[in-house]
Amino acid sequence: MDNISIARLLDETAALLEIDAADTFRIRSYRRAAEAVEQQTTQVATLVTPDSDPKALLAIPGIGKGMAANIVALVATGTMPLREELLTKYKPTMLELLRLPGMGPKTVALIWSALQVADIDALEEAAKAGHLNKLPRMGEKFTTKLLKGIEDHRKNSSRFRIDQAMDHADRISTLIRAFPGIDEITPAGSLRRGRETVGDLDLLVTGPACEANIVAAAIEHVASLPLIDKLIAKGQNKVSFTLRNNLQVDVRLLPRASYGAALQYFTGSKMHNVALRQRAIKRGLTLNEYALLRVEDNTIVAAATEADIYRALDLDYIPPELRENSGELEAAVNHTLPTLITLADIRGDLHMHTDATDGRDTILQMAEAALARGLSYIAITDHSKNLAMTNGLDDTRALAHIKRIREVDAELQQNLSELADALMKDIPPANPRLSILWNSLSFRPDPERATRVEGVAEKPASLPLNFRILPGIEVDILADGTLDLDDSTLAQMDIVIASVHSLFNQPVEEMTSRVLRALENPHTRILGHPTGRKVLSREPYAIHIDQILKRAAELGVAVEHNASPARSDLNDLHLRLAKQHGCKITVNTDAHSTEELNQIRYGITQLRRAWLTKEDLINTQPTAEALRTQLRPKP
Repeated sequence: MDNISIARLLDETAALLEIDAADTFRIRSYRRAAEAVEQQTTQVATLVTPDSDPKALLAIPGIGKGMAANIVALVATGTMPLREELLTKYKPTMLELLRLPGMGPKTVALIWSALQVADIDALEEAAKAGHLNKLPRMGEKFTTKLLKGIEDHRKNSSRFRIDQAMDHADRISTLIRAFPGIDEITPAGSLRRGRETVGDLDLLVTGPACEANIVAAAIEHVASLPLIDKLIAKGQNKVSFTLRNNLQVDVRLLPRASYGAALQYFTGSKMHNVALRQRAIKRGLTLNEYALLRVEDNTIVAAATEADIYRALDLDYIPPELRENSGELEAAVNHTLPTLITLADIRGDLHMHTDATDGRDTILQMAEAALARGLSYIAITDHSKNLAMTNGLDDTRALAHIKRIREVDAELQQNLSELADALMKDIPPANPRLSILWNSLSFRPDPERATRVEGVAEKPASLPLNFRILPGIEVDILADGTLDLDDSTLAQMDIVIASVHSLFNQPVEEMTSRVLRALENPHTRILGHPTGRKVLSREPYAIHIDQILKRAAELGVAVEHNASPARSDLNDLHLRLAKQHGCKITVNTDAHSTEELNQIRYGITQLRRAWLTKEDLINTQPTAEALRTQLRPKP
């Protein structure tokens, strides 16, 4: 039994346990084990043979004694007692029901118990027949939402978010690099262009091992990667396969001499390439995946790099994020392509949550993590009370939270002053609290990640000794457009982000009026989640976004692009519209942990797709004081 099969069975068991309302820790242990097995570069089955070291399996992070016993059973019999027990009680097809909106484990179990419904088709039939309306906590609204969710699921089930696709690209690339003679691996297609979702994954590989006379060995290496679920095809320079989640991956191994032509061709988009080929034809040239050639004698004009190809066509180099045939060729001819924003331009993050509400880490932990990433300021913006499931802050707790933020800011200022003295002497500070900050001075980017997607490489941190923590709030926009906290409380905040978190089904005119009223509140400085969508899981709420952006620009309210790849809201088209209206724009992570601060890179990608520059963003200002000049003035 291979790693993919073991991982699938463990993950399936976790989902069945979830339906069975099992202990959360137990469910998580099976999911963690599934991920650990799938990521192994050697076959786990070889670790459970009579001759293998009994400690080898336990050496895998996430595998304890109990889980090791389960894996031994899976390898020996193809199943395990718990899985068989759950399959007797439930059906594997029920697992897909968990992906539908409103279909949590308890709801899935209830529908199964009452109606013996175990798959999406049967669920749809039961919903249309009105059978769900008779069950507890279900009615016409639930049924309508569910049917829409089934429709969306069928439409989106073959798509993957950009972060998910990038994670898979990273894992596959790591395994491919184990083969000697691989110099470079670049994701192409819609992932390289930074699309929010991708349908499949293209990886282009080059290096000495990819030359035509010896590439066969590298092809065999790729075709035998342990995470492959189904091998679709294996050719002279291409391997196609699917992963356990049905994502199709095409890996092309190419000689260095033609790598640029292949990279340009397979990056796309289709319409950009059509326009580029037409331009080539007018110059007596032909462009394909191998080279830019002169038609009359078939000699190569350019092939090794993309820059060579664009230059030979009398064009400035066009970044991949702009290749959508939306005016980029004309701009490249006229030398008017913008200098797109990069990660290094971002100096602050104005939207994040702590353990005061639904975040995982403390104020100080978030601040130190931001420092280690080279930021100069952050805003702590926990939730307000209307979002009860997040332990949101009422006015009393919000005021206490402001006080605590200011205390931590003052403490950090003192620490940074001590650190400045230590830096002058080049002696590590005696204060152990400063060790994290001192160590951040040696923070360096991962060189493999630094070249994956143009413009969003991680950067070395420069430690800003004037770092500031700004007190803020993400306050709910209530049904009538009023805000969830008193104006007197909001007046104490440096950053007030107003967001819709409920009643997404209001009619378009009502929703538009609701948000417009929130913008009119003089304390609103940033509009968060402007359309409320979640990528591949929730459609935007109905709103006249053009009206919202115009009014925000008039009032000086900044509009947020949420860098979380689960939200990516505003999208790239709306961001271009925001710029046209003269809106102030900010990109923030909405981080709920220190690790999620890294999500900023996905936000930068979308900003680049929108043709935005450093000057278009307010949180590119170098200091908190400079940022304040860009914010809506306080009343």
